[in-house]
Amino acid sequence: MILYTMQYISTRDIQGEKCEFTDILLSGLAPEGGLYVPTHYPNITSQLAQLRERSYSELAFYIIRLFVGASIPAPDLDTIIKKTYHPSVFGSEEITPVTHLSDQIYIQDLSSGPSLAFKDLAMQFLGHVMDYTLKQQGKPLTIVGASSGDTVSAAEEAMRGKRQIKVVMLTPKTGMSPFQKAQAGSILDDNIFNVSIPGPFDICQDLVKALNRDVLFKNDHHIGAVNSINWGRICAQVVYYFKGYFSVTSDNSEPVDVVVPSGNFGNVLAGYVAKQMGLPIRRLIVATNENQVLDVFLKTGSYKQRDIIVTSSPSMDISKASNIERLFFDLLDRKPDILSETMAEFETTKSVDLSHLYPKLRDDLGFISGRSTHNERRDVIKSVYRQFNYIIDPHTASAVKVAQDYHDQSKIPMICMETAKPTKFESAVEEAIGFVPNRPKGFNGLEDREQRFYEIDASIEALKAFIKENISNEMAG
Repeated sequence: MILYTMQYISTRDIQGEKCEFTDILLSGLAPEGGLYVPTHYPNITSQLAQLRERSYSELAFYIIRLFVGASIPAPDLDTIIKKTYHPSVFGSEEITPVTHLSDQIYIQDLSSGPSLAFKDLAMQFLGHVMDYTLKQQGKPLTIVGASSGDTVSAAEEAMRGKRQIKVVMLTPKTGMSPFQKAQAGSILDDNIFNVSIPGPFDICQDLVKALNRDVLFKNDHHIGAVNSINWGRICAQVVYYFKGYFSVTSDNSEPVDVVVPSGNFGNVLAGYVAKQMGLPIRRLIVATNENQVLDVFLKTGSYKQRDIIVTSSPSMDISKASNIERLFFDLLDRKPDILSETMAEFETTKSVDLSHLYPKLRDDLGFISGRSTHNERRDVIKSVYRQFNYIIDPHTASAVKVAQDYHDQSKIPMICMETAKPTKFESAVEEAIGFVPNRPKGFNGLEDREQRFYEIDASIEALKAFIKENISNEMAG
């Protein structure tokens, strides 16, 4: 294979300092508050034919190695990836299988991992590669993250029991489904700390970013991140776009559309990276809910923070999408000075006008969007079950609804990303189909298990005090 020498820069670093994969893997945000991105996207159009018949782990090794470069020896990376993408972890040999619904609409199952959410596909890799890197460097790490529901259990399943890693996950007191809350709270390993915050997910995310901006505290307390601000997650998510493409096409010149339920913009950003690498994706279709920040931006170029509405698709109840900065960076021709000014404007005014770049966003990069209401998602869940005996969750329903809206006569396949199992949102699913679907093995009685949460105020001072008292002292001891 062709091995690119991959380095990374920060979206806001005017000096353009370059880092290796293992450096950015452990650091989260860059010192000046930017997000790390690769210096280039490797183009592998000429390799598509040889990749088509590979297993998921073989495909993952090829693609992820392009982003890891030489910072991890190939045999070690191969071991990590084979351990990650194994039938014992994801339930079968066929990882991310695709189901044909009707006409040109397909569903790609991304949610058969330990936490029943798409984030397992990246988080399991991140857990193993972080553990490997920390052992190589002889360092501890305290992961501080925020979750609106699925990241918390995916991260904790991936990191539980890893001696050199502590996990502090911030979640909103309200908004998560009972299943999601029980999933997180019932992981009682000594290295796991679930912290409950009053207020919406955006406050949790703001606290994590504020902590990362305090470089001295971050360095003193070995703070890292597993949210989708971590590029290790993005590059692992790129893999299933290639796998989905190969599943619905027979020739490498055939285009596809992908329809992605998105709140924090990490999942669809991985699709964008796959497109930049040469995967023939025609349109990147973002599906949103009543919180229409991304929908308005992708239809107008105007990005404006709004008050959050709590919905039946809580993973999309987000008004500030962390990964949008990476897209802004490319839209602004990768100029960190202009990007820094743009983000400063957004942080001050809660809005930014990039309408002059809208044609580039739509015509060159292929982004379009649509949204759904609760009643529309309910009706889609009901119709998919009645017609195809297939039960989907509200987030996947948002993707199917938007796919139906953009259905055309081109016959181009539309791959809808199934991002979570219906079990995680039983109330919404029961409302649609009249019964609660059977839970996957091992999840019955989850809400009755012992749970552990820590409650703190929604302030950076309270978060720092919690880390000092519960994490740093333990590491020092």
